[in-house]
Amino acid sequence: MEINRNQYFLIGLVLLFLGIQFRLVDSVVLTPDFSRFLSQRFGQKATNPVAFLPAAGPAVAKTVRPPEWLGYSLMSIGSVLILHSLAMKRPGAT
Repeated sequence: MEINRNQYFLIGLVLLFLGIQFRLVDSVVLTPDFSRFLSQRFGQKATNPVAFLPAAGPAVAKTVRPPEWLGYSLMSIGSVLILHSLAMKRPGAT
């Protein structure tokens, strides 16, 4: 399957908006359930050693801080894909 102009444009828009989102957000706080899921899947130690006790309170939520370069690189790649799609021939045009 060959990627056409519309698909390049859509991928470029998604990456551009995702890059803008990463530039606007300083950090993301994950829910305790998802933090526990990540620690089980990737073999890290549990963030709250007494999380199995009901009186221990809620589990510790993990905070993710994306690097600054990630937003810039996603915006750059998205912009290049959008410009590339505009330079391609339209689908159905001969």
